[in-house]
Amino acid sequence: MKKVTESQPAVVLKPGREKPVLRRHPWLFSGAIDGVRGDPGLGDSVRVLSTGGEFLGWASYSPKSQIRARIWSWEEKETIGPDLFRSRIKASIAKREKLPGEGNARRIIYGESDGLPGLIVDQYGEHLVAQVLSAGIERWREQIFGALDHAVNPRSIYERSDVEVRKLEGLEEQTGLILGSSPPELVEVEESSRRYLVDLRRGHKTGFYLDQRNNRTGIQDLAEGKEVLDCFSYSGGFSVAALQGGAREVTLIDTSADALELAGKNMALNDLAGREINYLESDVFAELRTMRDRANSYGMIILDPPKFAPTSSHAQRAARGYKDINLWAFKLLKPGGVLVTFSCSGGIDRAFFQKIVADAALDAGVSGQIIHQLWQAPDHPLGLNYPESGYLKGFVVRVE
Repeated sequence: MKKVTESQPAVVLKPGREKPVLRRHPWLFSGAIDGVRGDPGLGDSVRVLSTGGEFLGWASYSPKSQIRARIWSWEEKETIGPDLFRSRIKASIAKREKLPGEGNARRIIYGESDGLPGLIVDQYGEHLVAQVLSAGIERWREQIFGALDHAVNPRSIYERSDVEVRKLEGLEEQTGLILGSSPPELVEVEESSRRYLVDLRRGHKTGFYLDQRNNRTGIQDLAEGKEVLDCFSYSGGFSVAALQGGAREVTLIDTSADALELAGKNMALNDLAGREINYLESDVFAELRTMRDRANSYGMIILDPPKFAPTSSHAQRAARGYKDINLWAFKLLKPGGVLVTFSCSGGIDRAFFQKIVADAALDAGVSGQIIHQLWQAPDHPLGLNYPESGYLKGFVVRVE
């Protein structure tokens, strides 16, 4: 590695802290940094240097975040700017065009996995929804969104940067139209044989759970003849799939009346409104206990809760919540029934989640087998150098 002597802004690592960078992990935590040269501002590009002054990468600087720098490039000759953004956006979209799957809704940029740390962009037909999650993307937002507009030519680009992680970067939450004309209240999208109405401006995440696309198809294949309980149902994505797969009955539970109303519209959109469908506006934890007291039983239960553990420091507390809902679900399953259970918590890895589910089955007095392991859809690719990108983990468990 060539020693760098220039006086431009740089972060210098502590002795022995180069290994993650050399292995191309894109994050530098504050504890790994020995000092800062120059006076970089929020989102400015800085060199990453070893203790001995060797160049390791280019990164965006975030002085208030525990993730103090996010690496743009490991190539010293690369220039961080509009040309790089255009190239990476074009490459990211091209990769998605080669993926299998039918429909007009997909993730086209997935942050660090696509070399654009902290940028999420989802496409819903003619509309794009973006989340700006890092200081570096915020610093270059005008150039990045201009490149995105040129690459896709959407009817609108709408921002949904209304997430807590913005505060960790020293940024205010932000929503609103970036480019084009304002999207309609509900946008219709297609996904294989399924159709959904999506609320881009107020819905969860960017409006819909695109990461569950393949898993919805999997549930459709397993649901025939079953009574299905869809917990944390949101707008009915899994329930639509289950009914299309021949489920005899579906019960949706969610705390949001608006989400259940949208789920009803999605049932009508897919000509399912006449089927046996029950909507419960309720807390899932309380409702599962009530159902057990009533001796309810189901052939399939779906648990897709919100994030309980955003980081590993929350893992033990979150584990209790995951165990509770899985325990009660096991108690409600018929012999031969299937539990489809997920965790989207970055602080809980797949092995730990499997242990939680196994402990829940043991306490419920049932035996089970994992017949499928579930992941996020391939338009949310897992970076080999960035394990944090694999946040969604799930199991299909058949009980005996």
